[in-house]
Amino acid sequence: AAAAALGISRLSTSARAQTKHIRLYVEMAVDPSREQEMIDLFHNQFVPEAVKHEGYMRVKMLKRRAVLQGSAPAGHNYRFELEFENEELRQQWIASPGHQRVWPPLERTLASIQDYPVTLYDEV
Repeated sequence: AAAAALGISRLSTSARAQTKHIRLYVEMAVDPSREQEMIDLFHNQFVPEAVKHEGYMRVKMLKRRAVLQGSAPAGHNYRFELEFENEELRQQWIASPGHQRVWPPLERTLASIQDYPVTLYDEV
């Protein structure tokens, strides 16, 4: 239980390092009046719940500083990054009661919850 709380799975460190992970990116347009609320929810509710789940590798919330080249999605000021050992374990996480409890409050801080971009990548 303690190992799971720390995000340590049954695989050894070297075995996890040899695994090709998946990474999910969510481009977020956070309502400026709710930024601090979103940050607090992320650090105090979402992260402590996510680290308990099998396959969890890491999660980050990034605030956009600048667009250095090309264009970025209009109005999107945050990027959520979630890494899991594989898609099957991520699907188990999103189906869990814990995820159902911690994601909706975070999502409600977005300017629009209808069409924000969510992309899934495979490590190669």
